[in-house]
Amino acid sequence: MDVNATLASQLYNKAQMAARPEPREAEAKTAGEVFQTTTEDFMQTLRAGEETVKAGLAGRADPQAVVEAMAATDLAVQTAVAVRNKVVEAYQEILRMPV
Repeated sequence: MDVNATLASQLYNKAQMAARPEPREAEAKTAGEVFQTTTEDFMQTLRAGEETVKAGLAGRADPQAVVEAMAATDLAVQTAVAVRNKVVEAYQEILRMPV
């Protein structure tokens, strides 16, 4: 077996392991727990962005860090708005269903 075939086999095995789905945890999270975790992550992103901007205004953070924090905050807000819009749309669809 040549080196290229061995290397290809090793890379394939690594890719196969990376693509394998993770086993489910013994306790599956409820929808409420997932929502709580997501909300906490969202608020943490907003707080971190706010702190970075404050540090930038005081001259303690470089402009690149401020721009990155603002971009992360913008992405978090856009995601939250998109999720809210989907929830409202689903609610409206439920209201339109015949009884």
